[in-house]
Formats: sequence, structure tokens, C-alpha cells
Amino acid sequence: MTAIEIKNVNMHYNMPKEKVHSLKEYLIKLVKGQLHFEDFVALENISLDIQKGDVFGIVGLNGSGKSTLLKIIAGILAPTSGTVTVRGLIAPLIELGAGFDMDLTARENIYLNGSVLGFSKKMIRDRFDDIVAFSELEEFIDVPMKNYSSGMVARIGFSVATLVKPDILIVDEILAVGDFRFQEKCEQRISDMMAGGTTVIIVSHSTEQIERLCNRAAWLEKGKVRMIGPSHKVCKAYKGGSYGT
Repeated sequence: MTAIEIKNVNMHYNMPKEKVHSLKEYLIKLVKGQLHFEDFVALENISLDIQKGDVFGIVGLNGSGKSTLLKIIAGILAPTSGTVTVRGLIAPLIELGAGFDMDLTARENIYLNGSVLGFSKKMIRDRFDDIVAFSELEEFIDVPMKNYSSGMVARIGFSVATLVKPDILIVDEILAVGDFRFQEKCEQRISDMMAGGTTVIIVSHSTEQIERLCNRAAWLEKGKVRMIGPSHKVCKAYKGGSYGT
């Protein structure tokens, strides 16, 4: 069964040709008609299917369109054209800090972020200790998150988002944050989800991680699909094609 079906997806942005150094300068130029834009193609004619239970990796250099594609799949961005059909509940681990109020404590943000993900207050309360224990941040749970490092924010975000097993889990470089031991914990939780039938999509700069976790992968280059196939073959081609090894 297909969990995610992507057909002919294109994403275009209007990028200003001139450098603008302030909002005031931007508005003045806009009013005077002095702003000129060029079309930037972030994704071009992307089509791929991800099957239920797949652990699907996406590799590519910075600017290849990986994160843009994830945001479209998650419903954060709407494509310029094309369609994305998603069958199931998505838990997106994308830009983790964006879902938090950094002036609130981690305790408060766990409830806030959980409600955004559709969890009831009772569910969060019942599983609160499990969330905190997994994050290993018991001593800092009542500290405002503006005092957290990016790794600590990622721990809380991952712990909340994986509170229940979603149908589809989207992971954008989250496993690259934090110490090695915590990365192993995250990988084990993803493996547990895989065993339970969760479809997982992972973007990572680590081809070793993609090969280890994923059964299939896609290589994006300059907004286009360069290759889709078994993860070890895609990673081998990507490393050879991108780095000349």
C-alpha cells in the first residue's frame, strides 16, 4: 500500500534580484516599482511513491531541495504545482524549535507541542514522565527553553513527537543533533516504529546513517530526482557522483 504519493511536484520562488538591506528599503523599492524578481526553481517535476512501512532516505547537497520536499509532504508548504497524497497521520520532526515558545519552560512546551501534534492533555499528562525520561533532561525541565542548546531542544522535540507511533514519521537531520549515545536511542526508537509498521522518511547528510536505517532512498540534485532505489545503491552513486570517489 502506498503511504505517500508524489506526482509532478514543482516548487518555485520569486527571488529579488537586488540586495535589500532593510524592510524599509524593501517597501520603498516595492512601492516605486524598483524591485525585480527572478524565478528560482527549488523542486522540478518530482514524482515518487513511498510504500507503507518503508524507511525512505533522501540525500543531496545543501540547496538540493530536500527540506523543501519534506515540508511539502508534511503540509507546511503548498507546491506551486503537482499533487501530494498522504495516507495516515504524520508526525513531522522538521525545524524542531519552530514549534516551541522559547520563553516557556520545557514542561510547558511539552504540553504546548503535544497539543499541536494532536495529543490530548490527559495523554501528555499520563506519558509526561516517559517523555522527560527519554529526553534525559529531568534537571532542566522547568528551565525556559531559551536557555537550551539546539541539542536539548531536539531532545524534547523528538521525545514529544514520538510519544505515540504515527503512521508516518518525517525526520529532518534530527539524528545529527546531540551526542552519539542519544543518537543511538533515537535510531532504536525509529527501529521500534519500523517494526510496528510506521513509514519513516529521513533526510540526513550521513550516508552511513541512510544506508543503516533505510531500505529505499532518493538522491536529489538541484531540485531534481537524480536516482531512486535501494538505499545502498543510491548512497554509493551519490558519494561517487557528488564527491568523485
